[in-house]
Amino acid sequence: MSLLREAERLITNQHAQAQALNAFITPLPRAGQWVDRVKEADRRREQGKPKSKLDGRLVSIKDNICTRDLPTTCASGILDKFTSPFNATVVDQLEDAGAIIAGKTNLDEFGMGSNSVHSRFGPVKNSRRDSSGQDLVAGGSSGGSAVAVAADQCYVALGTDTGGSVRLPAAYAGTVGFKPSYGLISRWGVIAYANSLDTVGILGRTTSSVRDVFSILNRHDERDPTSVSAFSRTRILEQLQESRFASRLTSTPLRIGVPVEYNISELTPSVRRAWLMSLAHLQAQGHTIQPVSLPATKHALSAYYVLAPAEASSNLAKYDGVRYGIRADGPDNTGKPDGYLYSNTRGSGFGSEVQRRILLGTFSLSADAMDNYFIQAQRVRRLVQLDFNAVFRATHPLAAAAGDSDAATSSSSDVDVLICPTAPSSPPRLSDVTGPSPGSSPLDAYVNDVFTVPASLAGLPAISVPVTASESGQDSDASDLTGIQVVGQYGDDELVMQVGELLEGLHFGSS
Repeated sequence: MSLLREAERLITNQHAQAQALNAFITPLPRAGQWVDRVKEADRRREQGKPKSKLDGRLVSIKDNICTRDLPTTCASGILDKFTSPFNATVVDQLEDAGAIIAGKTNLDEFGMGSNSVHSRFGPVKNSRRDSSGQDLVAGGSSGGSAVAVAADQCYVALGTDTGGSVRLPAAYAGTVGFKPSYGLISRWGVIAYANSLDTVGILGRTTSSVRDVFSILNRHDERDPTSVSAFSRTRILEQLQESRFASRLTSTPLRIGVPVEYNISELTPSVRRAWLMSLAHLQAQGHTIQPVSLPATKHALSAYYVLAPAEASSNLAKYDGVRYGIRADGPDNTGKPDGYLYSNTRGSGFGSEVQRRILLGTFSLSADAMDNYFIQAQRVRRLVQLDFNAVFRATHPLAAAAGDSDAATSSSSDVDVLICPTAPSSPPRLSDVTGPSPGSSPLDAYVNDVFTVPASLAGLPAISVPVTASESGQDSDASDLTGIQVVGQYGDDELVMQVGELLEGLHFGSS
């Protein structure tokens, strides 16, 4: 199939499924300059001179990543109709590689949510349905990107992952979702939620397509102060080569770690079955399975929901109705309780979940609460990082280079990667998390991040791949498709993707 025919089919799907799925805030128009660009990419491919493997492919962008030619709303009323004067670095990198930006995808407002229902533009609906035909949530906050990929509305998509916002929707939608090591992909031009956690992630139908995107975006960006320098990237590769990185998958059986703390009572039978069968599949290929302990895991979720809102409360202070975004009607400071421009703008522009997290973060940063909450959460984060370093065979390359003896301590368990579920259950029904009387509370949504948050706190690479495990002799349904997560040491992104490929699309137990 030519690239043009493929692009036309994807755009047709975008518009045909717009009402049913609501995956896009700003879809690509049916006609435009993109047509000529795809035709040029077709000619380059015929000549054997494509710019990259993404040349002429349609890539959707989460709507908290700045684009010059399309609005960037963060699914929030406070940025209604805002268009950035510049592209994010990742957008420029994709366009330089010949990719076509295929529209801006829906999300939880400012990336704050686990179900993609906290959007000014309405909730994203999963392309899958449960056995009774009910709508399922898409996962969040990159739910629009995951559904766009799953519903064949784009080739691949970019999302952002703060505490699991790429991996969770990938698990719910049945796609591949990859969060790289923190600092490898530029965050310049990504509207911040929590700077020390935000990571641009990639969603695709296969790990191979995700790797193609990662190879383009995995570059140092001098405009991003959190971007890993070229020198440090060289040190990371040298450190991993010393750890037999190049041969671990090809000639040496892997040691697969299974975190015992992840075997929680809330695991549904289908998720537990997929986890066990995935481990059995790897063991049958000659890899060894070893239980490991990550004792700080039980505190990771609590620490995350102190640290992330604290950073968010600071980042979102700039939306004041003066510089950009919406501005509430009426004069400022009329002497009445409701007469302040700042409070009126933020009260009308931010949704309930964003307001909740701003208040939570502001409280944890207050003088009275700082020591009891924010500082304690930072200590837990450090413990989570040390737990991971204690089980991996490879030492943390940046910690070793910095002379951090605690973080660079040689591992006691000596495993290469960790395998665990991405989420404790299948996606809930959309009706259970929306409406005037939802059947679940905000805390229930927070718990969905329990398996994804630890890797985010430690800045480690992690990938979620779809695995189906139905009961023997029974036809599979939507609840049998789950996400299995692979987590590796910092910088071990390629190994994480390789192990993900071993599990990707596996189907166990069907009749």
